[in-house]
Amino acid sequence: MEMKTKIHAEDGKQELFITREFDLSVEDLFTAYTEPEIVEQWMGTKVVQMENKRFGFYQFVTTDPKGNNHVFCGTIHEFVPNEKITRTFEMGNTPFPVQLEYLVYEKLTPNTSKLTMQVIYKTVEHRNQILQMPFAQGINWAHNRLEEITKSKNISR
Repeated sequence: MEMKTKIHAEDGKQELFITREFDLSVEDLFTAYTEPEIVEQWMGTKVVQMENKRFGFYQFVTTDPKGNNHVFCGTIHEFVPNEKITRTFEMGNTPFPVQLEYLVYEKLTPNTSKLTMQVIYKTVEHRNQILQMPFAQGINWAHNRLEEITKSKNISR
């Protein structure tokens, strides 16, 4: 599988950058990140709550094959439609502390766009632990699904 989603992690830093160009308008890309029913499809999770606004809250729950629930949640600190989202992200029942995410949506052409995510971790060690997991493959798979589902829904307004 081609890795269209790129991860850049500089040694000794607490952050990483995730970039991906999509064959989607910036409006469709942004919608795929903010419409609960679309998020559920490409992320394979249940959206319990999603308040897309400044100081809004979001919560996702995923059930593993053994029936265990895994909660992911955070607070939205900045929300500018089709441009950017700044939010925290926390994975419940894990040793990982809250991380800070800056998502920037960029229009390349009328039908293509780019997402750049800067993710900041509490420590370099936490970031490195994430990178040791199948993190890059997972986000690439999710982004492939996002593009496929969004194209099939023809969500442009």
